[in-house]
Amino acid sequence: MAQHKYNYGIIGNCTYLALIDTKAMVRWLCWPRFDSPSIFGSLLDDEKGGHFSIEPEWDTYTTSQNYILNTNVLETTFTCEDGKFKVTDFAPRFKHNERFFKPIMLVRKIEPIEGRPRVRICCKPMGNYGEIEPTLVYGSNHIRYEGLETQLRLTTNISLSYVSKEQAFVLNGVKYLVLTWGVPLQGPLDSTAESFLERTVLYWQQWVRNTAVENFQQEAVIRSALALKLHTYQDTGAIIAAATTSLTEYPGSTRNWDFRYCWLRNAYYTNKALHDLGHFGILQDYANFIENIVLGGDRRLRPLYSIGLDKEPVEKILPLKGYMGERPVRIGNEAYQQQQNYVYGQVLITLLPFFTDERLKGIDQATLINNVNHCLEMIDATMEEPDSGIWEFRNIIQRNCYTALFHWAGSQAARKIGRKIGDNKMARYAGKLINRAAAIIEECYDQQKGVYTQAVGSENMDASLLQLINMRYLSPNSPKARRHLKALAEKLKAKDGLFYRYHHEDDFGLPHSTYLLCGFWYAECLARMNRIDEAIENFDSLLQFSNHLGLLSQDVDEKTGSQYGNFPQTFSHVGLINAAFTIARKLDKPSYL
Repeated sequence: MAQHKYNYGIIGNCTYLALIDTKAMVRWLCWPRFDSPSIFGSLLDDEKGGHFSIEPEWDTYTTSQNYILNTNVLETTFTCEDGKFKVTDFAPRFKHNERFFKPIMLVRKIEPIEGRPRVRICCKPMGNYGEIEPTLVYGSNHIRYEGLETQLRLTTNISLSYVSKEQAFVLNGVKYLVLTWGVPLQGPLDSTAESFLERTVLYWQQWVRNTAVENFQQEAVIRSALALKLHTYQDTGAIIAAATTSLTEYPGSTRNWDFRYCWLRNAYYTNKALHDLGHFGILQDYANFIENIVLGGDRRLRPLYSIGLDKEPVEKILPLKGYMGERPVRIGNEAYQQQQNYVYGQVLITLLPFFTDERLKGIDQATLINNVNHCLEMIDATMEEPDSGIWEFRNIIQRNCYTALFHWAGSQAARKIGRKIGDNKMARYAGKLINRAAAIIEECYDQQKGVYTQAVGSENMDASLLQLINMRYLSPNSPKARRHLKALAEKLKAKDGLFYRYHHEDDFGLPHSTYLLCGFWYAECLARMNRIDEAIENFDSLLQFSNHLGLLSQDVDEKTGSQYGNFPQTFSHVGLINAAFTIARKLDKPSYL
């Protein structure tokens, strides 16, 4: 089997996110928001999905692709028979009138570099995942695509005849293509596009300058941070797990899921990474998102929510060919109906910095305290309840160790909050829950094998239990932690730092691909145990499984190194950042030097 890589870059502005391939074709774009139907969806069906391409007239050409340094502005350079040209793609984002300007707008700049290249444009949007073909209406310098949810408009200084007929033309100067949803481009095309480009580049570079990074693998950490930022939906504070749907975890597996929603689990890890990076605004926006859920009246938190809290992500199958022919193509996600009780602890840990971090002081804590009390009560109510666990088994319900771990860790956070605000009742309540959760964790311990297992009464091993060390339930340098890690590694570790989630059968049979997040969790464990050289070796090995732009998938085939699963995957980039920070802080300690 040949190696498979996701040869896509991403652009976005915290309103939408697009995937663009190495030939400058927009292969995936959902408007007006992450979980909307696709406008360009050839990623999942190259016949009916729709796409937006810019290419040379002749088939013989080469391309290279990169980001402008420390930005989410993507450049694709073409070298062809009659010359050389560059396509710059970006979604405008910058401060304007004391607010963030983040329109539903895609800007494409085409500029000649050498010779007189001839290029061809094809803009073919489709509605409702390829079911609606819009009607074209021509203006003086724009094309309107009508029949969709709202007006889609392409404004350009290229001949509309060339665009509509997909006819090649000589690129004799800089050209612009500005695609807008709803509100059309305001102002002159050339100068507005150039101004938006300059201000967007400055925004991202300033954002990176305000990012706190350690002195270890900075380039990889910065690219991961920029990728995570693009998965935040600023309008409500939601954070999506990935921008795509139905990219299979392994060929033929049918493990094809829609990740364009806000998992409280993924958002917890993303917020931790972004807090460590010094970006607090995202944390505050997410706290507001949680507040709207809790005050919505449903005491039970669901595993995932739509980013607008306005609809249930009911799972459906679409009549599309699928990525590389892999079916089914799903939208929505049935996991929203599951019980995953660890979410209460993860919300508590997410809220902790609002009470302990001096940089976040001044924020009204009244509602936050109500949320803390709510989550504590729900930990109490669900402590003994079986659930679906972190891996979202559809037909396996058990008392999962990972859930008990976050009951324990969340209650630890709540006790700190109680002590900080002088609420002794909260602190005592949390203390009792800590002890109850620890007792359940210990029920999962297999004395003979020296390892904590997936659930009470289960013999299965599970990589999520690496978090017993990273969350400091087990002291990293204790004999028990060493035995636990050794047993997990012997069972689940693959070559080159890769790690399996588990090796037992689930609802869809045996899993065949490794899970990148777990590999980074393992590297983090090694660092916490002061096995720094091994941690660095494993971390560096995992970097080879990124694509040409440093973007990570969800899964990797151990045999070929192929990328699979939804892309890019926030879980993987979060794992990279957290492992890098742990390694860097160990390297800074004199005891190691």
